Amino acid sequence: MAPAQLYSTESGRLFHSGKIAIATVGLPARGKTHISVALARYLRWLGVKTRVFHLGDYRRATVGPGQDIPDDYFFVNGEGTSTLDDGEVEVGHLNNASASSVLLRQKILKKCREDIYHFLNHENGQIAIYDAVNPLASGRRSLAKEFEKQDVKTLFIESACNDERIIEENVRSVKISSPDYVGWSSDDAVKHYLQRITAKIPHFETMEETDLNYIKMINAGERLTVNNCTFGYLSHRIVFYLLNLHIKSRHTYFARAGTSREADSYKADASLSDQGREYAKKMGETLMKHREDERQALIDRGGPSDPLKPLTIWTSTRRRTIETSQYLGERGYRVRQRSQMSQLNPGVCEKMSERRIRLEYPDEVEKHERDPYHHRYPRAESYHDLAVRLEPIILELEREQNDLLIIAHESVLRVLYGYLMACNATDIPNLSFPRNEIIEIIPASYNNEANRITIPDLPKELIPSSPEDIKIPVPPSGAVSPMTGLGTPQMGAGTPKSRSATPLNGFLMPQEPGEGTQLLLDRALRGER
Repeated sequence: MAPAQLYSTESGRLFHSGKIAIATVGLPARGKTHISVALARYLRWLGVKTRVFHLGDYRRATVGPGQDIPDDYFFVNGEGTSTLDDGEVEVGHLNNASASSVLLRQKILKKCREDIYHFLNHENGQIAIYDAVNPLASGRRSLAKEFEKQDVKTLFIESACNDERIIEENVRSVKISSPDYVGWSSDDAVKHYLQRITAKIPHFETMEETDLNYIKMINAGERLTVNNCTFGYLSHRIVFYLLNLHIKSRHTYFARAGTSREADSYKADASLSDQGREYAKKMGETLMKHREDERQALIDRGGPSDPLKPLTIWTSTRRRTIETSQYLGERGYRVRQRSQMSQLNPGVCEKMSERRIRLEYPDEVEKHERDPYHHRYPRAESYHDLAVRLEPIILELEREQNDLLIIAHESVLRVLYGYLMACNATDIPNLSFPRNEIIEIIPASYNNEANRITIPDLPKELIPSSPEDIKIPVPPSGAVSPMTGLGTPQMGAGTPKSRSATPLNGFLMPQEPGEGTQLLLDRALRGER
C-alpha cells in the first residue's frame, strides 16, 4: 500500500495541477536537501506522488563507492559550462575544470534528467524535486524551457542564508549525514565542505528573474519571497508549507501518557493513578538526564559548549496527558495543550472485548481486517480520520524551532511518527510504543533517525503497549526513515524507485496469521492507556 496519505484519486494526480518540477537553488549548507526531503514527505502525506532526485546521489552512483572524484570536479569551467555542488552543470565564465570533469558532470546530469522525465511521464508521477544548486540565472531559464517542452511546469525554491551560525550548524549536520563523508574525521569533513562553499560563492546568482516562478526562503524561514507561482491550489499549499518550515536542527520526543484511574474508558477524562504520577516523574527525569548526557557527549567530541536548546511540551486537552506533563512544567518547561491531539475515538466498540466485537459486528471486522488504516467502526474514527485531524499539528510541528516533547495517546503517536518517518498506511496501526520508552527522532539532511530511550525501574505492568494481554518485544534503537529511497539510484542503474518502506529495526510488531486482527481490534477500538 502507498504511504499514508490524506487524499487520493484514481489518476494519482491531485488538485488539477498537472506535472510539476521543483528545482532547488542555493549554495551548499543552506538546507536545500532538508527542504527537498521535508517537502516530499509533506506532499506524499497529502497524496501527491512525489520523488526527490538528488544530483549528488547520481554523482556518487556514477563514480562508484570508494572512488575519488577529480579535484576540479566542483570548479567552474569556461566555454559555456560550470559546476556548483552535486555536479550541477550551468553556463560559466572561468576556466578551472578539466574537459574530463565536464564530461563526467554532463553524463551525471543527463542520467538524472532522464529519470525525472521517466518518473513524470511513465510512472504517473506528479511532482519531481530536482535537488541541485542551479546557481546561474541563464541556466535556470534554460532549465525551465527544457521542462516546458515536456509539458512540465517549473517552480524554483531558493534557500538563501547569511547567518553564519545557521551555516555552521548545517555544515556539521551535512558532514554527519552525507554519504560523501563516511569515515571522515569531523575536522577534515568540515574543512573540505567549507572549501566547496568558498569555491562557489563568487559564481552564484540569487534569484531575481521576474519571468520565472520561484519561492525564496531567507535565513531558515525568517523571510519568504514569492514570485508568480500561478499553478493554482497545489502551489499555494507548497507556499503555505514552506511558511511553516525551517532548516534549524531540532529533536522531537514522543512519550505515552501515564496510566489513569479509568484507563479503559475513552469517555471518562480521569486523573492519573498513583502509578501514572510515578511514571510521569521518572519519564521527566529520564528525558532531562538524556538531553544533558547528549550535550556533554557532544562537548567531549570537540563540539560547542552551547546551552541546551529550549524544550517545549505538547499535550492533548485530556487530563491524563496534562498531568503527565506537570512534573516538567513545574521545572520551568513550557507546556501547550492541543485539542487536535486527543486519542482515536473507538465509537461503539469502547470497552468491548474482541469476542463481542466479532459477534456483534462481523461485517465491520472483515472490513477492518482488509484496511485497518482507513476503516472506521460505527461512530468511531479511523486512523485516516485521525491523520486529517492532526494535519494542523503537523504544520505546527514543522514550524517549532525548540526541541519538542509530545505526550499523547498511542494512537496519536503512531500517526505523528508515521508522518515523520514516512511510514506506509498499513504500518501505522501496528506501530509499538511501550510506556517504558521515550522515542527520540533526530532530523538530518537525508533521513530521520529514531532512537528509543529506556525509562528505568517502571513496574512491569506499565511496560507493554495497551492492551496489556498482548506481549510486545522491546525493539532496538536506530530505526532510520525510508525517505532516502525517494531519489537515490542504486549503483547508477535504473530509475530511482520510491521505496514502499516499513519502519526498520523492530518498530513494527511481528505478526503471525490472525495476530494482526487481535492487535488492531484491541488497540484501535478499546480505550488504550
